[in-house]
Amino acid sequence: MTFPTWPTVFSPRPRRDRDQRGAVLPSPVVLLSIVAVALAAVAFVVTRDTEPTEREITTVSDAEASASSDATDGASEEPETEPSEKPTKKAKPPVQRGEVGVVVFNNTSIAGLAGEVGSQVSEVGWNFVAADNWYGTVLSTTVYYPPGMKREGRQLALDLGIQRVMPADLDSDMSAENLTLILTGDVG
Repeated sequence: MTFPTWPTVFSPRPRRDRDQRGAVLPSPVVLLSIVAVALAAVAFVVTRDTEPTEREITTVSDAEASASSDATDGASEEPETEPSEKPTKKAKPPVQRGEVGVVVFNNTSIAGLAGEVGSQVSEVGWNFVAADNWYGTVLSTTVYYPPGMKREGRQLALDLGIQRVMPADLDSDMSAENLTLILTGDVG
């Protein structure tokens, strides 16, 4: 007796001879990962020798300032016979601390730090306006100044011993009328 053979509807994977070779292409995720790593490497190489765009403020100590003023006071008091070629700068009036508002933000885990530093701000003579918490990333304790208040921002930084002064980012919660002080640690 013979059994009929039925045609196969489902055929398993076709067999390949061992000498046939094919190329398997990686998935798009792998390709994108490779491109991202390559771009990161290029960005690292291109930017590693560039200077940061932020500047630190250096201060002259009172002893150095008085020593340099004493040296110039002892100069000859004879009038110059030749007019000087350099125009003299007009002295700017001192910063009126009490007229400038300061908003202090705490960007640390130290509870009440903004209020404590706000008290220090008032003791030095500035108009302490408000204290609150700051949510974001700030590199170090910074005084941010709105347009037209750069001198005042630098003076506040000098008064509190803060090294970093930057223009205010008015698109964030920084004030357009007051100086903004963001704390990342205790102030001097």
